[in-house]
Amino acid sequence: MTITIEGLDHDPALREVIAAKVDSLVRRHRAKPTAMRVGFQDENGPKGGIDIRCALTLELPRRPTLHAEDVAATPRLAFDAAFESLERRMERERTQARDRRRRPKKYFVAKRLLSPDTETPLEP
Repeated sequence: MTITIEGLDHDPALREVIAAKVDSLVRRHRAKPTAMRVGFQDENGPKGGIDIRCALTLELPRRPTLHAEDVAATPRLAFDAAFESLERRMERERTQARDRRRRPKKYFVAKRLLSPDTETPLEP
């Protein structure tokens, strides 16, 4: 998997945190991402304030690209918040995919149980 970090000057410690969190995300999920883009942008420039935007884009094979972003005072806080959002989105996608796979099975079994062609009812 390719991790691309763009935008603001970032320190090596932030790079290590990004690599560690992405590695843990890859190990936990069945779908192995092909690429991840981490982009930082200073929205207000030298004015300061809560203005660091972190945008994460995760490319998965045979699935739509997932995107999450957040704004915070430091790049680390912005990355952490955006990464949490990306994790929730991945979990939601996984749950929805699992529900879509299971739905027809439930109705197939119910149809078989209720059909008059069944010679003996299935016992639990």
